[in-house]
Amino acid sequence: MPAPPRADGLPVPRRYWSIAAIILAVTMSALDTTIVNVALPSLAHDFHSSNAASVWVVNAYQVTILMALLPLASLGEIVGYRRIYQCGLGIFTVASLGCALAPSLTVLCIARVVQGFGAAGIMSVNPALIRFTYPSQMLGRGIGINAFTVATAGALGPTIAAAILSVTQWRWLFAVNVPIGIVAITIALYSLPENQRSERSVNYAGAALQAATFGLLLTGLQSLARDSVTFLTWAAIAGGCLLSVILVRHEIDRAAPLIPFDLLRQRIFSLSVATSIGSFMAQMAGLIALPFEIQRLGHSAAETGLLMTPWPVGVALAAPVAGRLADRYPAGILGSAGLLALATGLVLLALFPNTGSSTDLAWRMALCGLGFGFFQSPNNRTLLSSAPPARAGAAGGMLATARLLGQTSGAAGVAILFRASSENGSNLALWAGAGIALAAAGVSVSRLRA
Repeated sequence: MPAPPRADGLPVPRRYWSIAAIILAVTMSALDTTIVNVALPSLAHDFHSSNAASVWVVNAYQVTILMALLPLASLGEIVGYRRIYQCGLGIFTVASLGCALAPSLTVLCIARVVQGFGAAGIMSVNPALIRFTYPSQMLGRGIGINAFTVATAGALGPTIAAAILSVTQWRWLFAVNVPIGIVAITIALYSLPENQRSERSVNYAGAALQAATFGLLLTGLQSLARDSVTFLTWAAIAGGCLLSVILVRHEIDRAAPLIPFDLLRQRIFSLSVATSIGSFMAQMAGLIALPFEIQRLGHSAAETGLLMTPWPVGVALAAPVAGRLADRYPAGILGSAGLLALATGLVLLALFPNTGSSTDLAWRMALCGLGFGFFQSPNNRTLLSSAPPARAGAAGGMLATARLLGQTSGAAGVAILFRASSENGSNLALWAGAGIALAAAGVSVSRLRA
């Protein structure tokens, strides 16, 4: 039976318990996007495999998430967001145990695919649950808390991985999720909000087309980003492009399509999605290029990690503040200001002199992080609130998809620049990121007319 019409947010203290369950789950899924990278050499050694093969431990997780995001967001509108979230949490927790006990690299990759489905269940409906958890006048605050959580998890991922690997083996990177997952599931069972459910049937054909399209495109783009271009790389990209045409023809006239064309017809929504993709492309270009630039200045790998820290710290500091401001001021103004700061920081980093000090480098990094954090929360709030409550799941799924598409495209773009110029590729990537951020700022400010 459909759930009764919702009130405007959850009452206190249930609201606090709901956001606690959301934060715990988002922290685990965000950490597992980056925490495994540090352990790839250990995985290759323990399983007697090549470095290239070990990378599929990362690829399997990321590809599965992008394939499943929009179908699970659509399913959440039918069966309820809290059910998808709870199932995603359960799958993620069990799969984490499977990863920890994996006897071979093949089994580990299979467990990572299952874990990716669980993470997709969490990420796909996470924004919709925040919308139903907080009153409309406090939505920006809830989104700011979520952005702070994701940024902090991303910043702490490599540090946590290094700390765990310094005292024990890589299997504990996954095992640590099990007790946290059990706590999150327990809280989620009684605290997460209900939503009005749609009575439409499940779109199986659309889900299969979307999964195949996004899976092929992401696999091809990741091959580009990791410098392993073969005939299969281009075949995957070409196949994804062909299937994307079929997918659009199948979905565009549906009342509630998996790719939310009904929402994308709204100018404010489509501009917010475009701005999000551009911002994550610019951020990824900077985050990939900067380690090469910093080490070119003579810093060690450990020093590079430390000098990169001000960026995610800046995001974590700015996101909650921007979230509160987003409840009062237009995202067109706040987001544009943040993206201009990001573009300025990237330009200053591209022009950074060889004689510059670590302090000069750190404040430029912080400027980039503050700018991105100041953009993210207002943009996400506008994207979510521009969709009707019945399509909150589709809006949230599109938000997560835009982030992953931007990150993947940015990584592939940097790889192409590295091949074009092995000596200056990282510096060119910073300039390209600044240009993309500036263009995204222009798209963002155009929302004021929408």
